[in-house]
Amino acid sequence: MALLTATIGAYPKPAYVPMPDWFQEKDTAQINSVAAYNRYLLQRPKNAGKLLDQAACEVVEEQVRLGIDFPTDGEIRRENYIHYHCRHLEGVSFSKLREKVMRSGAWVNAVPTITGRIRPKAHFLPRYWKIAQAVTAKPITVTIPGPMTISDSLADNYYGDEKTLGRELAEALNSEVLALVWAGCRRIQIDEPLFAREVEKASAYGIEHLERCFHNVPDEVVRITHICCGYPSEIDNEDYVKASPEAYFRLASSLNEAEINAVSIEDAHRHIDLSLLEAFPETTIILGIVAIARTRIETVEEIRQRLQQALNHIDAKRLLAAPDCGLGMLSRETVVAKLGNMVQAAKSVD
Repeated sequence: MALLTATIGAYPKPAYVPMPDWFQEKDTAQINSVAAYNRYLLQRPKNAGKLLDQAACEVVEEQVRLGIDFPTDGEIRRENYIHYHCRHLEGVSFSKLREKVMRSGAWVNAVPTITGRIRPKAHFLPRYWKIAQAVTAKPITVTIPGPMTISDSLADNYYGDEKTLGRELAEALNSEVLALVWAGCRRIQIDEPLFAREVEKASAYGIEHLERCFHNVPDEVVRITHICCGYPSEIDNEDYVKASPEAYFRLASSLNEAEINAVSIEDAHRHIDLSLLEAFPETTIILGIVAIARTRIETVEEIRQRLQQALNHIDAKRLLAAPDCGLGMLSRETVVAKLGNMVQAAKSVD
């Protein structure tokens, strides 16, 4: 019996990539990604687009060589996972910034401001998906920030109502999701790490908005959501504010009933009670099995044993092995070692 494997989002940027790397800043929690991107616009080389295309293909090819069944494009083009998408939305000002405390006090950043009604601009993800998908027969997963997480990463000077803002963000995201579907993409992931910090809001309207992102998506498209408990400010920092894993238990029933095929959760940095998996009788679980903010490389045997334990609570066809979250904080060499061990372990479970 072999389990399938996936990556969740970010991958270390190759050294030649001119885009600012949010993950590699010494003090990630304080970086002003808007200022960093503005400097990039002034200094970017004429062949920046070609370099980004090359890097996206390079990291896909590397994941495939390592044996990953469902790779991503590594989010190579993104200076900041959330603000990158917001640049493609009407109603978001990147010239009016406001300092904001986010993620239950774990982050402080100067964030863009919502100054008008949220509407999508021209489609952009289909082209980038096609470039990445062209280098492999394995289906590329496209990752997109979700409405609640975007809301928490902007300053609202227009709506004054989180539910209304979330609904209009969901409608704008749905436009891009459908464009991906029309282009041929069959794996789309909406990331909502804020669900783990704001369980009541997630239950009240967040899951409804998540489903709205996938409105009119045909059944053959795999609809995924990723819910992690938070990034640290720096690598190997154990003392940082993470969301409680109890949030998974509180959200499980609603997520299992939602129009979602798979839920990605973390387990490597801080083990969960694996009985949680029994609360998802129909949903595929993408289980974070290697840590994304520790340089220590998990052995094949310890990964295999944890997957074996998980199989006591879920059938193999609904369990995928993956990192906890995106891998952008780690070195390329560390990532290759972690993913190589993960793939070997996933292929060796009993």
